[in-house]
This record gives sequence, structure tokens and C-alpha cells, in this order.
Amino acid sequence: MSLLSLIAVFLIEQLQPLHYRRIVAEPLSAWADFIESRLNAGEYRHGVIAWCVAALLPVLLLAGLYAFLYSLNPLLGWALNVGALYLTMGFRQFSHHYTEIQLALRLGDLPRARALLSEWQGRSAEGLGSQDIARLSIEQALAASHRHVFAVLLWFVLLPGPCGAVLYRISAVVYERWRTRDAAEQNNFSAFSRHIFGMIDWLPLRVTASAFAIVGDFEDAVYCWRTQADQWPDRDLGIVLASGAGALGVQLGMPLVDGVEVTDRAALGLGDPADVDFMQSAVGLVWRATVLWMVLLFLLGLASLVG
Repeated sequence: MSLLSLIAVFLIEQLQPLHYRRIVAEPLSAWADFIESRLNAGEYRHGVIAWCVAALLPVLLLAGLYAFLYSLNPLLGWALNVGALYLTMGFRQFSHHYTEIQLALRLGDLPRARALLSEWQGRSAEGLGSQDIARLSIEQALAASHRHVFAVLLWFVLLPGPCGAVLYRISAVVYERWRTRDAAEQNNFSAFSRHIFGMIDWLPLRVTASAFAIVGDFEDAVYCWRTQADQWPDRDLGIVLASGAGALGVQLGMPLVDGVEVTDRAALGLGDPADVDFMQSAVGLVWRATVLWMVLLFLLGLASLVG
């Protein structure tokens, strides 16, 4: 059922792309802000209660709905799975910006490429050269493929029905929203959401990095993972980026020069500097990892049928 749900979501996404920000991100962000505004008293225990209300309660309600629909007809449960996957995962969440940036770089239109990257990242890209734009775009795409495809898919497989996919998506949104507010208010409210999301994302990060290594340059991917991930500011995400860079044979990270300011960033990967051709190679890496997932799901389904 997992493989059929995944195939159905990919087909629906191609026919009717989801406006993720308007339909998913903004409502979930509003929900997280609402819970935070009612329960944030600045202490750790308040963060525990708030996370349970914001993330765990919707998942439990969804689990009950799935069990009810499945008891009526398994096809109803499958339809709920497809709907939940369609809302929580998908390539369209990042492929549009990535493709447009790639096209702009091929045409030599640096101003448009900078504008597209700024819109995607949510921060200025003024003064960046073509290699910087390609490097940042590949990093963003590798991270987004983990957050919007592979991590969601793994939790969808691990928990019954749509519970895993929804748990990951809500937990990620809650973590991002509350972390931003706590940085400004300097309290301990978001500590639990940070800890629990770190636990939820621990296995998916390593599965994504392993998939990149298997379908790319395995030796370099593992070497970069072991030696470079700790140097990235976000060590967890550094695992995915270092493995992806090594699998591609491209240099990611490294300092960025924006006008007179220099942003210090650790070096990731081995090989040649990033360019528009490596952007296409990154697309191939993500798709090969996706095919690997589908093959594994097929084999798991076949094993369950034989059993």
C-alpha cells in the first residue's frame, strides 16, 4: 500500500501541483503560533504541553480517523494516506525555484537568478556570482529533498497510515516557528520541540545521507559525511549536505562574499566547484535516491505478500 500511495501522489503532483506555502505551511504556522500564544510562559514544561497539543494531538486524532476509515473499507484508508502524503511531501515544494534558477544561469541572466534565489531562501542574494548561486541552490535542494521527500516517506513507512508523515511535517513546522520566537525572547519554551524534532529527524537524516551515498560516489560520500558534517553550523543537516556533496563530487559550503561582507562557512564535498551542470547532476542524484526508495518499498511489499 505504501508504494501505491507514493506512486499515486507523484502522479497527482504532476497533474495538479500543490501550492505548499498557502495550503500547508501558512495554516500550520498559524496553528503553531496560536498554540504558542496560549501556552508560552517561557518554561520548558510549558513547551512540552504545547508540543503535545500542537503536534501529538492532531496525529492521534488522525490515527483514529484512519482506523475508522480502514475498518469501513481499506480503500478509504488508502485514500487518506494519499491525501496526507500529497499535503506533506513532494518535489514541487522546491523543484520550481530550482529549475527556474538553473534556466536563468544557463541563459546568463544573473539578476534573475539572484532574485529567484532570494525568494527561495528568504534572504538577499545580491552580489553573488554564478558559482555561488549554483552552490547555494544545490545545498537548498539537497536539504529540501530530505525535508519534503525522504524524511516524510520514511516516517510514513514506520508508523501506521498517514500518522508518520503528518507527525514529521507538523513537528518540523512547530520547531521552526518556536525556535525563531525563542531566539528573540530568550526563553526555554522551544527546547522540547527542538529535542523531540532532533529525535524524530535522527534516523531520516542518516537514511537520506545513505541513499545519496548508495546512488552516487559511495566512497567520497562516506568520507565527507565522517569528516565534514560536524563542521557545518547545523550538524544534523550537515550530514545530508556533506554526503550529497561527496556523492556528486562537487564543492559546497565555503565562504560567501556578498559585497564587502564575508560569510564564513565550512567546506563540504570534494572535486570541482559548483556550476549549472552540477545542478543538473544534483537533480539526477535526488531522482536516483527516489527510485531506490521505490525499489525498497516494492521489495518490502513483495516480502509481506510472500509471507
